[in-house]
Amino acid sequence: MIRKSSTDDISAILALIDEARKKMVAEGNIHQWADGHPSRQQIEDDVERGVSYVMEEDVEPVATFALIEGPDPTYAEIYEGQWLNDHPYYVIHRIASGTKVHGVMSRVLDYAFALTDTVRIDTHADNKTMQHLLRKFGFTYCGIIHLTNGDPRLAFQKTITTKEK
Repeated sequence: MIRKSSTDDISAILALIDEARKKMVAEGNIHQWADGHPSRQQIEDDVERGVSYVMEEDVEPVATFALIEGPDPTYAEIYEGQWLNDHPYYVIHRIASGTKVHGVMSRVLDYAFALTDTVRIDTHADNKTMQHLLRKFGFTYCGIIHLTNGDPRLAFQKTITTKEK
């Protein structure tokens, strides 16, 4: 089950993020989320804005993500490529899951595409696992975007047709 997060979920969300951070480091992705991002404040802001979600199994949060309706200001300029289209879109940010949970990306994407026809997402160049998953689920690499702090990220997009829903 996927549901909007509440303030009661913040500790569990932070634990999931910490678990994901450790997994990324073990896979060689030592730079993404190394600076304490996402912070507790970011998660609290996501919850307050109503864009934070948890996936539950047996009423326990096992994954988390932010699903935010665009436009995303960091996606306004893209380098070394271009977006597939300028359709209205949602962005998935801050996705994390427990290490023993499988199939998270599939369920998150099903949830997102129930709301929109177009999803954009970005990831660190060292995050080979996320890049593999995005390609596996039909996302197209579009170019490089820069976060508000200037860090580059690989940008992906997927648009589905109504009959694919």
